[in-house]
Amino acid sequence: MADHCTTCRKTPPEVNLKHCAKCSVTRYCSRDCQKANWKAHKKICGKGSSSGPGAPMPSKGLDQPIAKPFTALENGTWLHGRPEKDVYRLLVDAYRMRAEDDYTWEGKANPDGLYGGAENGLNGLRRFLGLAVARPGLLPPWFDAEKQRECEDFGMDSTQFQDLCSRVQKNDIIDHYGDTRFPMQLRMFAEAVYGRGPGGQNGATMRRAMASME
Repeated sequence: MADHCTTCRKTPPEVNLKHCAKCSVTRYCSRDCQKANWKAHKKICGKGSSSGPGAPMPSKGLDQPIAKPFTALENGTWLHGRPEKDVYRLLVDAYRMRAEDDYTWEGKANPDGLYGGAENGLNGLRRFLGLAVARPGLLPPWFDAEKQRECEDFGMDSTQFQDLCSRVQKNDIIDHYGDTRFPMQLRMFAEAVYGRGPGGQNGATMRRAMASME
């Protein structure tokens, strides 16, 4: 994978590189560089990528996609090896997705969350992170108290999709990440945190089946 912008050839740390949202392979440092290269790139965009279960997913919404996500969930390493901001995004959205599921499937509305009348889900996220920290190996080794505060601050940034002042539904997740299987990934990670799936379901069989397809 190229370690420079495809258009201007600049490299980190001078610039911050991001993948093309469609093919998840070609890298650019800015939208201007991506637009400048689109005439050439559109001829090959997506041709080298796989749409099968083992393809890097999701195709957008994160700085770095992950191959074999269900295998990583099965191994407890779904958050490992990811950029810090991606870990924050996934933690906040796993919490928001579970809060939505608990309310929709069980009528459960914790008083420290949006569904229970709170102004935001910050306290609910803190409780969620506390449980995740208590699960050995579930979070990346670098995730400490300072990183938890950064994650909480990230969730309180209203300019981000991961806004703790807003509810989220399954279709919102699919639209944002461009992956119909992504709500399932968030639910499976939250199940690992809480020790039970939404509605008391156990997703182990489905998780293993999805991992075997990868």
